[in-house]
Amino acid sequence: MPFSPRRRLRCLLRGLRAMRPSSAAPDAAAAAEDDRRPWEPPFDASMPAPPISYPITDLATLASRSYLSAAANFHLPFNRASVPGPGEPLPARRRVLVCHDMQGGYRDDAEPQGGDNPAAYALWHWHLVDVFVYFSHCLVTLPPPCWTNAAHLHGVKVLGTFITEWDKGAEVCREMLATEASAQMYAERLTELAATLGFDGWLINIEVKLEVQFIDNLKEFVNHLTKTMHAAVPGSLVIWYDAITVNGELDWQNKLNKYNKPFFDFCDGLFANYTWKKNFPQDSVAVAGNRKYDIYMGIDVFGRNTFGGGQWTTNIALDLLKKVDVSTAIFAPGWVYETKQPPDFQSAQNRWWGHVEKSWGILRSYPKQLPFYSDFDQGHGYQVSVEGLQVSSDPWNNISCQSFQPMLKYTGDQVQLQAFMDFMDEPYSGGYCLTIKGSVQQNIILSEQLFNGGLVMEDESIHLFYSVRADANSAVGLSLDLASRKKEGTSILVAEDITTFTRKIQNHKYGSYVKADKAEPHGPDNQDWVLYKATVQSSAGYTLAGINIVCTLKIVGKISPEPEDRISEANTDGSSPYRASLGHMSIRKTDANTEFPPAESWITKGEYISWSSSSNTSKLVSLKISWKLKTTDQPSFRKYNIYVENLTADSNVKASRSHLGVASVDAFYVSNLEVSSEVTSVKFIIQACAHDGSWQKLEECPKFFLIPVPSEL
Repeated sequence: MPFSPRRRLRCLLRGLRAMRPSSAAPDAAAAAEDDRRPWEPPFDASMPAPPISYPITDLATLASRSYLSAAANFHLPFNRASVPGPGEPLPARRRVLVCHDMQGGYRDDAEPQGGDNPAAYALWHWHLVDVFVYFSHCLVTLPPPCWTNAAHLHGVKVLGTFITEWDKGAEVCREMLATEASAQMYAERLTELAATLGFDGWLINIEVKLEVQFIDNLKEFVNHLTKTMHAAVPGSLVIWYDAITVNGELDWQNKLNKYNKPFFDFCDGLFANYTWKKNFPQDSVAVAGNRKYDIYMGIDVFGRNTFGGGQWTTNIALDLLKKVDVSTAIFAPGWVYETKQPPDFQSAQNRWWGHVEKSWGILRSYPKQLPFYSDFDQGHGYQVSVEGLQVSSDPWNNISCQSFQPMLKYTGDQVQLQAFMDFMDEPYSGGYCLTIKGSVQQNIILSEQLFNGGLVMEDESIHLFYSVRADANSAVGLSLDLASRKKEGTSILVAEDITTFTRKIQNHKYGSYVKADKAEPHGPDNQDWVLYKATVQSSAGYTLAGINIVCTLKIVGKISPEPEDRISEANTDGSSPYRASLGHMSIRKTDANTEFPPAESWITKGEYISWSSSSNTSKLVSLKISWKLKTTDQPSFRKYNIYVENLTADSNVKASRSHLGVASVDAFYVSNLEVSSEVTSVKFIIQACAHDGSWQKLEECPKFFLIPVPSEL
């Protein structure tokens, strides 16, 4: 991407720091060390360490395939995405590509097991996105698996970036494109990386001037990469960035034309540079023929010479592109986070993406298959709960933990009753719950859409589970909107207090009502959460088109006038306070939780075990734990909670259990765990979570026991 002066200066400073001689002053050396990324020298990928995601910075490493060697890359197993990608092609409509360029990349998201920053950047408006590109200014930018997992869950494709820049980038291109065979070899290396790590393709950004004799091999590189990607990863994409021309000039065209169309013809789309003029989208459509949706007109959210100004007026460019009916590439939406837009990141992010939705509408729908589960987790927070039981009070971030995100519309302070993602309250599961707070008039029922569904129904029963925590006077229900081309649509209300809803004078006409019954909580402490279950009869020919949360006040006696016991609470407009939280929801075909393989069905293993001194009474241990089922037919799970218990010889002392973190793959690295001298055995517990949201009981989970060697403790 063309650099602004600010970014040029930042990269120049990084380069100067990297070239600083060893005789530099101690304070300068310390500053350089502070700026160094974890994967920069003296990082050794072959040595056991807390897992990180990192790029490939030179052609020799790419050619050697060392990234894909378990011997050379300890971090490889942790960097594979665990959620499969959408295998189908992109829809034949205008699309939104989001290019994530945030503080140079590989920040909090570079830790596959998560970190401890509850304010880490995340994206949760996946229903407005078709393609997500992870971008940095390294040669080969590999998307951290957390982004791939969250995007794939929502049906969004994920691309890495191959970029060459500056004089060094030109040298790289000359070496890579020296022969047709070398161009094909490097294309195959990129394909192998994407297929192995589980993402969906590449953005190719050749941002250098190149001698014309290399252009034919550059075309072959793009052509071969596209063909091999399509063969290896169904539904994959290769997108060409508008920088170098077919004449070898570094000359951003800002549209599709004869100078970049030869590259466009060999791949799946063009990312047009973002300094285009008003007529450029229409000019591009005229050149594209029947591929107009494969043109992604760039918009720089930082606003650097971009049409409409970007930032809070990004919708100006979107409105124009919508009229032309062409796709867009939104570059650096992390602007909201980087520039600390007020009043806070959550509010500013929702407001900014609200402009995108208002301009282009909702692009994706879910659920599309069962089971469907959401605990509304955004991938960061201040605590972690499992089925109403808090297991950790530590701050954390891990985008892999995202569950399906509700499609809440940004309303600001314009409504009396607001639905928002609440990570400060105690969640039912994960780190979040959905809270509805404000005031409601007694005879009113308010409904807020959570999911814009696309699930094809069958002639069978489906089972709905959800958890609620509400004030005494606040009633909560869920409604399912069913649509059909041949039949009239209908809506089913599910609630415990059916009478409260049926007696209201309201505009919501539900076709039927289903009573929700209380279910037994799974944990000993449910934090006041009430678990409900209901059985809904579905019919073939209908599609589950929407899931809504429905809110009203409980009634006592007649609806009007206001009941005496509520008059004192009522506001001057006749409304009364309302507060309720939805902890999770799960829709599945069975009314029973998932049956997990028993503990004896698993093989657990500890590797790379190392001890170090901490104090006279304790030591530190680091190790990699892995697990797998003994059978070859292995079910998949959403994630795993990892716990540790320190056991002692005193049977009267109850072992305390600590939550170490979450694994998205079948391995977890424990770093510098403190073990006191009286510990006789360290027990690690691996708790699986199924796709319907149910967790394996701890006493039935696989375990790994580490016996400290007497000489070491």
